[in-house]
Amino acid sequence: MAGSKEIRTKIKSVENTRKITKAMEMVAASKMRKAQDRMRAARPYAEKIRNIAAHLARANSEYKHPFLVARGEVRNAGFIVVTSDKGLCGGLNTNLLRQVLLRMRDLESKKVGLEATALGNKGFGFLQRLGAKIVSHAVGLGDTPRMEKLIGPVKVMLDKFAAGELDAVYLCYNDFINTMKQDAKIEQLLPLPAERMEADAEQANGYSWDYLYEPDAQTVLDELLTRYVEALVFQAVAENMASEQSARMVAMKAASDNAKKVIDELKLVYNKARQAAITKELSEIVSGAAAV
Repeated sequence: MAGSKEIRTKIKSVENTRKITKAMEMVAASKMRKAQDRMRAARPYAEKIRNIAAHLARANSEYKHPFLVARGEVRNAGFIVVTSDKGLCGGLNTNLLRQVLLRMRDLESKKVGLEATALGNKGFGFLQRLGAKIVSHAVGLGDTPRMEKLIGPVKVMLDKFAAGELDAVYLCYNDFINTMKQDAKIEQLLPLPAERMEADAEQANGYSWDYLYEPDAQTVLDELLTRYVEALVFQAVAENMASEQSARMVAMKAASDNAKKVIDELKLVYNKARQAAITKELSEIVSGAAAV
């Protein structure tokens, strides 16, 4: 059995660790509420611009934007991988990156070329270790998503798709369900899924949509659909940040609870060791007295 001094040192070490995890839990809880507010605030804009894009695409049938045209065979695909910059958030990043790896392996088996954009340090490191072709990246996003940090890396993918260098672009992120549940999602970003646009356009049934374009329909659609895709990426980053803080709060709470159990077990071992030492000393005293 370990000595009393060694056990006291272990107890002190675990108590110090518990203080850190408890503080991180409270910080994550505070950031989580703010991240959820930002995420929910971005949803109405994303929903409205999606409806407008669907209505405009339906109203102007003579011009088809490249983002709406499905390619026949996918020869090259791009991945926009959204992860956190920091760890200590449970299996949040691991679950997403595992799905990304499986999808990439599946496409590679079909001889599909792959390119990637990393938004977040964890995804960037993963893609580097994987040896993937990283065409753009953004790290150090902080706790608040900012469009100016995202536009540059995302535009690289959009330009490649518009130029025909990519036949499909996938968006990978963690979708926030609630505090205890976050789903890793890989969804097609480009070309914009027809069922999504049709579903939004169906809401317009019974209405007659007639637009006046200034300067012309092509310019308006080009700008609108680009803003729409950027809004989808921004919303994904906001969802991922809310998921990150929720997962970190839950992970740190579990760590704090586990540390408390370890401390209780070590205290029990310490008390047993101390009682054994006292009993031994008493036995030695009694034996010595009997010998005298």
